[in-house]
Amino acid sequence: MLLAAALIATPVAAQTIASPDGRLAVTLATSNDGQPSYTLNVASRTVVAPSPLGLEFEQYAKLSNGLRTTAVETTRGEDRYTLPAGKVAAVADRYNQIVVHMAEAEGKHRRLDLIIRAYDTGIAFRYAIPQQSDLTTLRIANELTQFAFAGDYACTGLNLGSFGTSHEGEYDPVQAAAIRPHNLYELPLVCDAENGGPTIAIAEAAVENWSAMYLTGTETGALGVAAKLTRRPDDPAIAVKLDVGGGVVSPWRVVMVADNTGKLIENTLLTSLNPAPRGDFAWVKPGKTAWDWWSGPLLAGVPQAGSNAATERAFIDFAASLRLPYMMIDDGWYVNSGTGPLVLPGADPTKPIAKLDLPGLVTYGRQRNVGLILWMNWELLDRNMEAILASVERLGAKGIKVDFMNRDDQEMIGFYHRLAAATARHHLLLDLHGATHPWGMTRTWPNFLTQEGVLGAEYNKWTTRITARHNITLAYTRMLAGPLDYTPGAYRNATPATFRIAATGPQTQTTRAAELAKYVVFESPLQSIADTPDAYRGQPGLDFLAEVPASWDETRFIAGTLGQSIVLARRKGDSWYLGAMTDAAQTIAVPLGFLGERRYVARTWQDGATPTDLATASRTVGATDSLALTLAASGGAVAVLAPVR
Repeated sequence: MLLAAALIATPVAAQTIASPDGRLAVTLATSNDGQPSYTLNVASRTVVAPSPLGLEFEQYAKLSNGLRTTAVETTRGEDRYTLPAGKVAAVADRYNQIVVHMAEAEGKHRRLDLIIRAYDTGIAFRYAIPQQSDLTTLRIANELTQFAFAGDYACTGLNLGSFGTSHEGEYDPVQAAAIRPHNLYELPLVCDAENGGPTIAIAEAAVENWSAMYLTGTETGALGVAAKLTRRPDDPAIAVKLDVGGGVVSPWRVVMVADNTGKLIENTLLTSLNPAPRGDFAWVKPGKTAWDWWSGPLLAGVPQAGSNAATERAFIDFAASLRLPYMMIDDGWYVNSGTGPLVLPGADPTKPIAKLDLPGLVTYGRQRNVGLILWMNWELLDRNMEAILASVERLGAKGIKVDFMNRDDQEMIGFYHRLAAATARHHLLLDLHGATHPWGMTRTWPNFLTQEGVLGAEYNKWTTRITARHNITLAYTRMLAGPLDYTPGAYRNATPATFRIAATGPQTQTTRAAELAKYVVFESPLQSIADTPDAYRGQPGLDFLAEVPASWDETRFIAGTLGQSIVLARRKGDSWYLGAMTDAAQTIAVPLGFLGERRYVARTWQDGATPTDLATASRTVGATDSLALTLAASGGAVAVLAPVR
């Protein structure tokens, strides 16, 4: 929503723009040699020191130095919209914006525009290259974007170390001074300013016709991080290849800002910076899904449980018993499938295997109000996308899960967008696995409900890496970028000391209550109930799994510390849901001031005497009360607070 604009037609050496509340200020300056840079101040304190901007073309040519400002436009606006699925139902993010038009003072006089926005919760900037005769084709090797730190910040990030990964790993603590030029940090990178300063998270939004951005140490060794764009596999000397045409824009480079790391979870800038939806998405229904892969599967009463009709009917029956709207059929359902990333000759998602009777399963599920979601390999899908998606739509399935991209170069980013648009045309939900980090695209394509790009529950099947500390850290780091298909729901719970790796019937090294808490803490509008139906029958906590929503109207951070503990409150309608997770055993007194004037019945599920035990209770509470939650080591708790009628 554009509210006001002004054009300054005279060159200006420096421009400062403040957030609507005046707390954040971004200053754009130009050095004596014409190098633009920006500075971020928060409450009059420098948080991002002067940081260079610009683009690098192949063979080290740059559009960065020798620039002069030719004009400046100032605007203010508001991103006001609704989200059919996500951590909030409605967003209103106000901003002030400047567009600084620059051109080379000598030579070809190439033009570059810098667009900068200041929100109350962070800043965003992007490059725009207008139509011009001296720059018709872009071959960008890298951005010259940097984020200089005003001190040796304590950061937390995922150092992937290379391009072409599944983006699955641990977010570890690292001091800014220890980040090296050969590192490749995934977005977001979360950093605490020194001496009680604010927390920032560096991310990106609206990535389209570009490659994804990583962060490295600076070549000079100065404190801070520099952008590194993923290389094109067909042309490794560059990252981005585009015709300028009528003009192009880069993704938004985002710095989220909050008083503490937990408050960043409430931030909505990434969706706000993406385009509005393109079409009618009233048909999109978020919800939970049963899943036939994680448990092995194990299924009593079904001989040779696996990719066959009897197994899938049992999972559909289980989904119906919990009123889950979806059931996910994983790899192995179509001809010559079942080999994960390997595409066998003759593999064809338009041809289900006979023993599965997929049309019959769709009918069976429809009669029980359970829609099917089908797994498929991305490469196979990309060969014949329209025909395959049309086949899935005719079949009556509700969505697809696409796997093993393991790339985020410019071509693969294009695939993500083509797939989101194509699934929307065919009224199919979309879940991406083997994918990069999110960047807010779920606003533009609400049928794109969730994605992996996370070291999630599947790793319990072959490693000991999925610890309580890891799970808690994900909420403060990876989840800031958007929904994460972690696939919770494991009901074979052990302590770290008793945990055993098992591919069939896998365990977790966190408690049953911690597993329930993931449904509140982890954002995913297509949330998995990952274990086998046998694991849930007659077990405590099943009532909570049936009740907890997968999408929310409001999200609030209540308490916690990165890696140690977290308490989140999420609202759906007039009921609130609390999720708490901890590394060390503790009792947490949760303040309930967010409840307002009404009284609520609070039902709680907390850690019991063993990892699989749950202690339940119920009491009436109000805004002046607190709720005591007792959490075991590697444990958790959940609560449902419903208004007294």
